[in-house]
Amino acid sequence: MAIPSRIALYPGSFDGLTCGHLDLIQRGRLLFDRLIVGVAVNQRKSPWFSVEERLEHIRACTRGLDNVEAVVLDGLTVHVAQKLGARFLLRGLRAVSDFEFEFQLAITNHKLAPEIETIFLAPAPEYIFLSSSMVKEVFSFGGDVSSFVPPPVLQAFEEKKRRTAP
Repeated sequence: MAIPSRIALYPGSFDGLTCGHLDLIQRGRLLFDRLIVGVAVNQRKSPWFSVEERLEHIRACTRGLDNVEAVVLDGLTVHVAQKLGARFLLRGLRAVSDFEFEFQLAITNHKLAPEIETIFLAPAPEYIFLSSSMVKEVFSFGGDVSSFVPPPVLQAFEEKKRRTAP
């Protein structure tokens, strides 16, 4: 009997891929045979970067990681996971404040697709405070975010600033 592949979907908006996101990707790829990073299309948010730009940031930062890929996640996460053959959802937990939302999401996903397990990982301690929203706010006020985002994302932030400068 063949052992099924351990495929995981790591969903998120990744609107400003942070070092915390990248930490989870790098650690998650060691846990699963294949890790698919799903870039969510969320109509309620006003992203800084298009879905295509976010996909490119992930691809640039994961080049050389042979079991990592990035796709657009449009629709219910568990439905996309089912289509991709993913049996696991990888989710990050930064702080206690994340837990309640993530727990509710995991229970809902389990009700919708009981065959899919949610796996929680905490980022490395140096990234536990990072969020894309916080990074964008720091950057928009002229703060140095070079230790918060990978180099390709920092370059994209700087290009965006140049394009929108008066």
